[in-house]
Amino acid sequence: MIQVIIELPGVENIKEKRRIVNSMKERLQRKFRISVAEIDLQDSLGYSQLGAALISNSRTYGESVMQKVLMFVEDESPGRVQDVQILSEMY
Repeated sequence: MIQVIIELPGVENIKEKRRIVNSMKERLQRKFRISVAEIDLQDSLGYSQLGAALISNSRTYGESVMQKVLMFVEDESPGRVQDVQILSEMY
């Protein structure tokens, strides 16, 4: 699982933020075949917190995908990544 807080400078209304966030979510889902949602900061115009998850039988594979997701978000987001958490769990 990965959680990312992205700064969205210059966003002036919730509709513009929604367009940016939905575009990022769709691109992540298409490229990496992961589940993605805006998990917090929905009322903030300047920030968005996205969470993404992947289920795999290989911890190494899951963590490598999450690292690629992070690089993609850093390269493709219109703002700056403020905070990142990558978590792995085994059952």
